Amino acid sequence: MLKELFSFRNRYRILHQTWFAFFLTFVCWFNFAPFATTIGKQLQLAPEQIKTLGICNLALTIPARIIIGMLLDRFGPRITYSMLLMFAVVPCLATAFSQDFNQLVISRLLMGIVGSGFVVGIRMVAEWFPPKEMGIAQGIYGGWGNFGAFGAEFALPMVAVVTGFLTGGASNWRLAIALTGIIAAAYGIIYYNSVQDTPPGKVYKQPKKNGALEVTSIKSFWAMIISNFGLIFALGLLAWRLEQKNIHFLTLTQMYVVWILLAGLFAYQTYKAYQVNRELLTGKKTYTPSQRYQFGQVALLEFTYVTNFGSELAVVSMLPAFFEKTFGLEHVVAGMIAATYPFLNLVSRPSGGLISDKFGSRKWTITIISVGIGVGYLMAHFINRSWPIPLAIAVTMFAAYFAQAGCGATYGIVPLIKKEVTGQIAGNVGAYGNFGGVVYLTIFSLTDASTLFTTMGVAALICASMCAFFLQEPKNSFAADEKELSTTKSESSSVLIED
Repeated sequence: MLKELFSFRNRYRILHQTWFAFFLTFVCWFNFAPFATTIGKQLQLAPEQIKTLGICNLALTIPARIIIGMLLDRFGPRITYSMLLMFAVVPCLATAFSQDFNQLVISRLLMGIVGSGFVVGIRMVAEWFPPKEMGIAQGIYGGWGNFGAFGAEFALPMVAVVTGFLTGGASNWRLAIALTGIIAAAYGIIYYNSVQDTPPGKVYKQPKKNGALEVTSIKSFWAMIISNFGLIFALGLLAWRLEQKNIHFLTLTQMYVVWILLAGLFAYQTYKAYQVNRELLTGKKTYTPSQRYQFGQVALLEFTYVTNFGSELAVVSMLPAFFEKTFGLEHVVAGMIAATYPFLNLVSRPSGGLISDKFGSRKWTITIISVGIGVGYLMAHFINRSWPIPLAIAVTMFAAYFAQAGCGATYGIVPLIKKEVTGQIAGNVGAYGNFGGVVYLTIFSLTDASTLFTTMGVAALICASMCAFFLQEPKNSFAADEKELSTTKSESSSVLIED
């Protein structure tokens, strides 16, 4: 695959166009972090308010990734991604024109929807690449797309300075942020007119039922309900944070109203899940062995994504300010140094997927990488003003490599669970990445960077032990093509039914 990667033909063209779509959504999603301190000074925001905006940036991505996953499975990645890219211009312009904290909260909440774009490409890549290349293909898509965070951290401050010079003023962060949305919207039109959902002759498989994820056992149903509650909890945590002192975006009464609405949303989710799975729950329907999958495996992947992508979201959001305050640097310099963390996505996430393909065990790949994440963040716990800056960057890069490689290894497994609901499974796993980001950033807003790094390190080590004991190797992990996969499933089904 690597030899043909830059051929820009057939599936490789689709891969490149899709990772670039993801890249642009991440540039938009992270376009606030490089200017956080500058915006705070201009709009007279308290430090707690700036931290809260980082949480808001992640919040709506939690439900959005689930909703986008459903739309994706129903309408296909071409339409879904194109519409999302065109929508990006709305929150970008809203941020650019914001005059106070409340307007920024609304714009960053809307920006969280743009962050759900990652899910779309997972299904697109899964349609165009065989299982044996799934890790590297998904790793390239995710890693090169995640490079958009680096683009935001590194390039946007320079764009702001140049545009400010050309317009005869100071650094123009407003124009820089607005441009990201305009470019994304333009590419949305290009993407719609130049890609296809599947290779010629291949049928796009849709779920038979819509509105919730279809599971294949009663045990999996209850595991899914618990998983849904975790995501609702993260949104409730955000509402609580918005009510706290020095924030006051919500009053106490409004916070309770939000909690009641979230409880209603959870009840509605549960009802829709019951509707979709009613025949299973009432015993009227059973699934053949080839149709079954365990939601418990999805839950484990959700936890791995909390520890790798959730930690990445938290670190990318706080690292510029961390370097600025810890080492007394100018915000532009601090932003460029902090950009070394997302920079590694260019190679680390693809390498995680490639290792998953070549190691021969996707389970042990993610287990070992999770140990590396834990060690990396526990080392970062000790960074302080007395450290040489190059050493602090090196430790940050070490943690970054394993966190991002873990993302690639996780999504080397996700598309192999059940093809026709890949969008919804990818949405659930992706949403838990944002769950992790919200929880980690809430911990950071209440404590300090040292506590945050410790928490993320311990969580990753716990995750590694759980993967070692409970994660199962997906069937047909290394099938060469769709035909081989179908044949293997058929043979497996026949044997199991006879048993």
